[in-house]
Amino acid sequence: AARSSISSNPTVADIDITTNGTDWLWAVFAVMLFTTIGILVYANFFVPRHHRAFVYLSAAITGTASVAYFSMAADLGATPVRVEFLHGFDLQRTGGLVPTRSIWYARYIDWTITTPLLLLELLLVSGMPLSNVFLVIFWDIIMIETGLIGSLVESQYKWGFYVFGCVAMFLVFYDLYFVGWSSAKKLDASLGSTYIRGTAMLTFLWFLYPIAWGLADGGNQISPDGEMIFYGILDLLAKPVFAVIHLWGLRKLDYDVLGLQSGKRSAYMEESGNRVNNAVSGKALESGHHNGAAANSTTGPTTGNTGAAPA
Repeated sequence: AARSSISSNPTVADIDITTNGTDWLWAVFAVMLFTTIGILVYANFFVPRHHRAFVYLSAAITGTASVAYFSMAADLGATPVRVEFLHGFDLQRTGGLVPTRSIWYARYIDWTITTPLLLLELLLVSGMPLSNVFLVIFWDIIMIETGLIGSLVESQYKWGFYVFGCVAMFLVFYDLYFVGWSSAKKLDASLGSTYIRGTAMLTFLWFLYPIAWGLADGGNQISPDGEMIFYGILDLLAKPVFAVIHLWGLRKLDYDVLGLQSGKRSAYMEESGNRVNNAVSGKALESGHHNGAAANSTTGPTTGNTGAAPA
């Protein structure tokens, strides 16, 4: 399958992956796919319907990564971009022209979808204000998109986008550690521990992605096969491995602490409607008691006075 993918979909750049790279990509695809299936089986057979929010988030993350790695293993989802640094490339191979390197936009599409979902897995545990959640996800998207734009730029200006992306990444880290952790600890001590473990693991792995970018997309210092191995290991740790560890930490999560409702909307509305109706009925009953008491207190003395009046 690995050899036929390159023969069916020829490489697009002078510096590109080989069959060794596609072999690795097929392996990562398989892990992502089977993890997705395993998570869905776990959700449907072992997790109550109204407690599946985090499980489905994990399945969405690994499922999206499965599609991205299928695309890359099939040698699809890349575009050629002229490199800034030759790194020992023999220009005779390209007739003296600056060589091109494959830039895998399929990977950035994957990250644009999955990194906000990964953040939601943490932020929903933190109880962070919704405004901060929006801000963190905004910085995350800026981080990914500046990485994509920078990888497509042929000149040294790509490093400007690289700096923008790194700044956005550290802004994400700031909110995760200083706002999110403080909020999670106030909610529940065990939630705080689960949150900080997940945050520490994810931020450590994310810190390595700019290094991979500098060596591959930006600096052309490692081969495309090496790039695939570097990014692949990071993605495996940041997605399926992180998902399993995080879900295990949340297995006894009390959804009421977070104020989350992970169930059918109709069931939630019915439950809410019943609460409202009960509250209204209770108030009406209470009002009736008050009115009755007021009426008795009024008519009682009046009747007594009438009986006492001279005929």
